[in-house]
Amino acid sequence: MKKLALCTLSALLAIVAIAQQKQSDSLTKKESWKNIYQAASEKVFDLIHTKIDARFDYEKKRMPGKVWLTLKPHFYPQDSLILDAKGMFINRVAVVKGTAIKNLAFSYADSLNLRIKLDKTYKAGEQVMVYVNYTARPDELAYKASGSGKAKGLYFINPDGKDTTKPIQIWTECETEAVSIWVPIIDKPNQKTTDEITMTVPAKYVTLSNGLLKSSKLNKDGTRTDHWKMDLPHAPYLFFMGVGDYTIINDKYKNIPVQYYVEPKYASVAKKIFGLTPEMMGFFSRLLGVEYPWAKYAQITARDYVSGAMENTTATLHGSAAYQTNRSLADGLNWESTIAHELFHQWFGDLVTAESWSNLTLNESFANYAQTLWYEYKYGKDAAGEENYSDMQKYLRRPANSEKVLTRFYYDDKEKMFDDVSYEKGGRVLHLLRDYLGDSAFFKGLNLYLNTYKFKAAETHQLRLAMEEVSGKDLNWFFNQWYFQAGHPEVDITYEWLDSSRQQKVTIVQNQKGQLFEFPLAIDMYNGTLANRHQVWVKDTVSTFYFAAAQVPDLVNVDAKKIMLWKKNDPKTAAHYLHQFNNAPLFVDRKEALDFVAQHFDSSTTQRRLMANGLLDAYASIRQIALQFWKKNAAILTPEEEKRVYNIAQKDNDQPTRAMAIDILARRNGKPYEAFFLKSVTDSSYSVAGAALEALLRVNPTAAMAMEKELKKDAEGRLKISLNIIAYLKRDVADADSVAAEYKRMSFLEKDESLRGMFYYAYRIKDLAKFKKAIGFILEDYVNARKSFPAARLTTAEYISWLLGEKEKILAADQGNEMIAGQIKYIKEKTGMK
Repeated sequence: MKKLALCTLSALLAIVAIAQQKQSDSLTKKESWKNIYQAASEKVFDLIHTKIDARFDYEKKRMPGKVWLTLKPHFYPQDSLILDAKGMFINRVAVVKGTAIKNLAFSYADSLNLRIKLDKTYKAGEQVMVYVNYTARPDELAYKASGSGKAKGLYFINPDGKDTTKPIQIWTECETEAVSIWVPIIDKPNQKTTDEITMTVPAKYVTLSNGLLKSSKLNKDGTRTDHWKMDLPHAPYLFFMGVGDYTIINDKYKNIPVQYYVEPKYASVAKKIFGLTPEMMGFFSRLLGVEYPWAKYAQITARDYVSGAMENTTATLHGSAAYQTNRSLADGLNWESTIAHELFHQWFGDLVTAESWSNLTLNESFANYAQTLWYEYKYGKDAAGEENYSDMQKYLRRPANSEKVLTRFYYDDKEKMFDDVSYEKGGRVLHLLRDYLGDSAFFKGLNLYLNTYKFKAAETHQLRLAMEEVSGKDLNWFFNQWYFQAGHPEVDITYEWLDSSRQQKVTIVQNQKGQLFEFPLAIDMYNGTLANRHQVWVKDTVSTFYFAAAQVPDLVNVDAKKIMLWKKNDPKTAAHYLHQFNNAPLFVDRKEALDFVAQHFDSSTTQRRLMANGLLDAYASIRQIALQFWKKNAAILTPEEEKRVYNIAQKDNDQPTRAMAIDILARRNGKPYEAFFLKSVTDSSYSVAGAALEALLRVNPTAAMAMEKELKKDAEGRLKISLNIIAYLKRDVADADSVAAEYKRMSFLEKDESLRGMFYYAYRIKDLAKFKKAIGFILEDYVNARKSFPAARLTTAEYISWLLGEKEKILAADQGNEMIAGQIKYIKEKTGMK
């Protein structure tokens, strides 16, 4: 919430004058947070038990509530209590002793902190029960919370039922400190409390909360009161309430109930979406040596959710993006990594909680790394390698990330802790730690950490101490550089064969600003298919290593395990990368080779062979990298290479991969494949059907448009995008102003689905002014995104390149066309593309 400071006009003018004269001082004030240590919240009182009675006023979007808090002073005697309570009406505060209730004096001047004068001074260990009668007003308060901008803590979705496209729902999202929007409490992550929540709701709805449902009572007024109880302590930000018209699908892990709360129309596919959960619970329990610690595990979906998902203890909340239909599932389970991520939080974050937001890595880095662990177990090393590499690149691509420390005691906003550093970097650091210690010590260390601090809060040093106790190794050097120092290594690698001494020389130079990094490194030297591994330590600005060899190696593969969190300049040749692709065992080995060819393609036999081999790889994502290259270079496909692409389009067992192959055939020479495109438009996969429809638009637009009405009856994903292209092809090019205005008003998802159609629309425009209207906003959005995130909007970049290429083809055939030349110039000036 922004607070306005009041001052006189003269004082204001003086402030402005000073600011103008001392701009550097102003900047210092703006960054004063850099000198403010973000300590863990002082524990004045300890929460012991929280009992909440919640009722809901759908019309006013308020919650009349009652809470009984059982607390005790942490150490020092206390005669007063401060509770977090944001924007409420406070009706009564009292102390409860047996059956007696005595009113207490309180003040609530700032509507944020409820200050209570207790009936006496309480000593350490002496319990007190405080009762508060209040009304929560979430829609009348905007409080910032993680991932959600202005958050409410308690959300009423379509409460009056007027929106026929949405169900009526209530759900809570409390991270970081938004539970105190709907219940007065000590809203800090280092508190742990048991709780019980009763919810009185219309009898037609079901409810979900933490713990187990103890009772359910029908009331005479058409409502029902459900009593949920959580017998084990957890942090207040993990409290949850959910209410709505859900179908509950029951599953189990051993004797633990597992439930999926879904909207009724998704009941038949709920187990296809969430059904891997019991297997995940078993895998994580075995891996950690700590059984799933709670009495149940439920997952519920929410409309208009403000984030991706939230790990409320025993009751994970997912956004409606988790939903898929039987048909969309043919293209893959989109939400699997999120399901694994949130489940792992039940150990890391819920069982053991970061004591402060500075230590968020203890929650989010582990949940992020769980995605790699799950893929490794379920789908093998290639899938794990891809997940690990993808997250590493997400962190590395944003330059500002290198300035942030993983365990961060200085920040201007706790919500900004939820970033690529806490998630993606932290997950990769755990991967490095696992490699250094070995699997046995790493997972035994996690076991010790969980058992030592279960139902408590912890800080990063306690993770280090657990790992040291198990391994016997001093890990200060590791934690100092990866957890308490910003950045990562940025290296240049050079190779030199020393013929006189029969040695391979490898030099690694660290170029990053700031401190040096120290790390072990695996280097493989290949002669043919055989690799000889050398383990070295990089410690200096310039680290040089010499390896005896009988002959010049076919390949020197630095970071052979492909785990290093670094940026590297590695001057391998195409021949080296061909050898790496054919012989090195990992996903990243093959990806690096294909990426090199894509960036340095010269149509040589070696490079063509490498990229053609990519089409035959056993792993779908490698095939897709090769297909992406050929999509941009479809014109130079040989008949044999085109045959491989066609075979993929027909027979590949991965549907998105088939769709990419169809895209290439359409660009190559679509007419011979018209019958195949026509048949594929009705494929069960949305990806394949969408790609085929767009391909058909190229070769027979009349036939494609004739299918629009029937296809719209069931269209999601790629098919919906392709149908949007048809819709834009029907729009009048003279109507660019209103088309652009409509696009600007769309939601983010709607823009994504309409983006390709907008480029097709712009392609048809000949008038320069209309062209600028249609495409200008998209180009500006793309450029702005690239400023803060160089890899942002890669799909937009592809569309821009396509549009630029098509306009250049028109100009080549009509060189005097000044209007088209102006459009080309406009695209290049706006985007910097050549």
